[in-house]
Amino acid sequence: MLTNTLLLSNQLPTLKYSSTTEQFDDTWEAPLATLLGLGRAAGADFIEFFLERRNYISCLAEDDAITSISPSLATGAGVRVFRGKADCYVSTNNLSFSGLKAALEKGLSILGLQLPAPTAFIPEINLELLRDYATKRGKDGWLPLCSSIREMGEILLDGTAQLQKKASHVQSRRATYFRDWQEVLVAASDGTFARDIRLTQSVGFNLLCADGANRASIGERAGNTSDANFLRTWDYQQASEQIAESAGKVLYADYVESGTYPIIMANHFGGVIFHEACGHLLETTQIERNTTPFADKKGEKIAHESLTAWDEGRSENAFGTIDMDDEGMPAQRTLLIEKGVLKNFIADRTGSVRTGHPRTGSGRRQNYTFAAASRMRNTYIDAGEYSVDDLFASVDKGIYCKKMGGGSVGATGQFNFSVDEAYLIENGKITKPLKGAILIGEAKEIMNKISMCSQDLELAPGFCGSVSGSIYTTVGQPHIKVDSITVGGR
Repeated sequence: MLTNTLLLSNQLPTLKYSSTTEQFDDTWEAPLATLLGLGRAAGADFIEFFLERRNYISCLAEDDAITSISPSLATGAGVRVFRGKADCYVSTNNLSFSGLKAALEKGLSILGLQLPAPTAFIPEINLELLRDYATKRGKDGWLPLCSSIREMGEILLDGTAQLQKKASHVQSRRATYFRDWQEVLVAASDGTFARDIRLTQSVGFNLLCADGANRASIGERAGNTSDANFLRTWDYQQASEQIAESAGKVLYADYVESGTYPIIMANHFGGVIFHEACGHLLETTQIERNTTPFADKKGEKIAHESLTAWDEGRSENAFGTIDMDDEGMPAQRTLLIEKGVLKNFIADRTGSVRTGHPRTGSGRRQNYTFAAASRMRNTYIDAGEYSVDDLFASVDKGIYCKKMGGGSVGATGQFNFSVDEAYLIENGKITKPLKGAILIGEAKEIMNKISMCSQDLELAPGFCGSVSGSIYTTVGQPHIKVDSITVGGR
């Protein structure tokens, strides 16, 4: 245990700690405070430890059989060391005092720092009282309450059976589920000492139908944080009906004609375009790389005055909701755009140091092998003042993009996205289904063409890949009208 007097560097090898291995609790305060003090004595400006335990499992049903069950357990830690605006990151799966000390020494050496002399004093880092979001909010008991492997399989097979009943011309049916339980502890030389448990789950269908040369592929996914009963309450009956109906309409749809159209984009997962084409450009990692057209636009108009957008970690049960980020900062709401004016960027600690923008509780990472970076949480266009009928009534001829597919985005916002389910709009009415539509544009242009937002905001789960790995995020929007956009087709 730590003594009441200052430690000397040569005393470190003799120290004995009794940190529990069952969970991250306040028994970790003494060893981490000592290591943080060692890093400061070596000349580092700031040091942060991130400890993680993870219990993951996924299950796949194809047609009428469970074809894959994949469990994964992981434990490890990462240490980040700052010297001025330079930093480095070292990870390890050795959580002993000596293992963490070795990782710290490696990080210090990368930045040209050396351990202090044997007779040097090690300053005491006074950590805050443990901010334990897990215990405070009853999360410690979540894992045993989740669905068993048997229950996972039974529910997924029931779901694929419903797809067979409700759809026609079925070629393949898939249902997938995963459960990701994560415990984290963050300790830093500014006194941060915080713990949390996250429980993230997702389940979805993929349906392929074919009749001769006609093909239709439709997917749908639901996601949740914080509800151990999520899979048990999943309404696979309703989900299968919706997917079967969509596949039936798309199967015999006409191909869209290429051109420039006004479009109505559906709520829910329609928000993926804002996430990809604009959200990433508001992360401070993009400012650091000089790959965003919005770097010097704070306080200026970058979108139509009808558009207000948020990034936040507080929506109940949403896929990107977190009580604290992976740097120990509590969750908050960040106003990105207000009536078209850029208000804030999405910033982690490193981004704040290098760009000057304030931290927003957005330091996130896939796991302990990645350093945290500025990443989105729940990111969406806010509800507007119009009804959905108002949006359709404003379009003489255009396209309704009901379900978005995959796409790609260039470094500075050029994008193209496929539309899995689309319909022709004529004289304010939906007339016939279309397929093969691809939306093509550039973020700084399309943002000024979103002229109407309806009142029916909905959120949808998503997965986001970037410099700190793949993380869980939420996309969302109400129905929106884009005055004109290039649509690729035939």
